[in-house]
Parts: sequence; structure tokens; C-alpha cells
Amino acid sequence: MKKLTLSEAMRAVSADGTIYARLIKEPSGDLGFYRPRPTDPQKPHVRDEIYIIASGRGKFTCSGQSTSFEAGDALFVPGGAEHRFEGFSEDFAAWVVFFGPAPPQGN
Repeated sequence: MKKLTLSEAMRAVSADGTIYARLIKEPSGDLGFYRPRPTDPQKPHVRDEIYIIASGRGKFTCSGQSTSFEAGDALFVPGGAEHRFEGFSEDFAAWVVFFGPAPPQGN
């Protein structure tokens, strides 16, 4: 068993300007924490993922469809889909769950 707190996750991405920290890595899935500043630079990932919004609010676009989000919301993204957080508040941060078999070279 491993327990992670929100404050531990925030420290993992705040230490040196890192915007993503992988906190748990397992063959069946990973848990990370994402806190982009000031824009979201990510590209599509091979694995399916779920974002669980820890703090903040904004707009999320996936495969051309947009929706607003706020703390407590969960967003599913299928592997390979273009997606991006936009117009998010300064306190935006999200847990990221990648699941399914890991591809040979990561996500």
C-alpha cells in the first residue's frame, strides 16, 4: 500500500519548476500529478488516462470538444486523443491516472 497526499504531490511538482511528477509506476498503470504553468504543453499519450482535478478551474478540450472543469471533476481521455487544458486558474492542478499496459517506451 502507498498513500500520497495532495501536499506531497504539490511539492513534487513545485520543487524545481517541474509540471508533471510520476508518483506511482506499476505495469498496469501510473499515478502522476500535473500542474502546468502558464500554458498546457502536452501532446497525446499512448495510454488511456483520467484527470481528477485537485484544484482550480478552466476549460478542457479533447478531440475538438470543450467543457469547463473545476475541482472534484474527473475527465477521461482515450489514448492518442489530442487534448489540452486552457484558460485555467493559477491554482490549477490535477491527479493523472494512466492505465492499461505500458507501451515499450512510456506514455
